[in-house]
Amino acid sequence: MRQIFYFNKEGLLKRHDYDIEIANGAKGAHYVYDYKEYDGIMVPTRRRVYIPGADGKPMAEPILVSIDLSEVKFQ
Repeated sequence: MRQIFYFNKEGLLKRHDYDIEIANGAKGAHYVYDYKEYDGIMVPTRRRVYIPGADGKPMAEPILVSIDLSEVKFQ
């Protein structure tokens, strides 16, 4: 399985492309953003997974996964 990771200039993950094994190898473009610091750890508080188009850019619809975090605790 091939995976591609994209990082911003601060070294934080911004995009992760991969094959979705449970969906017969469909492609996913997983975006993470709105980083906030919790206990000294930078955590992306928003996640979206899209289907990448032929040009590699995400298709606006459908959004496969949408996750928003408002509180993070490490134990």
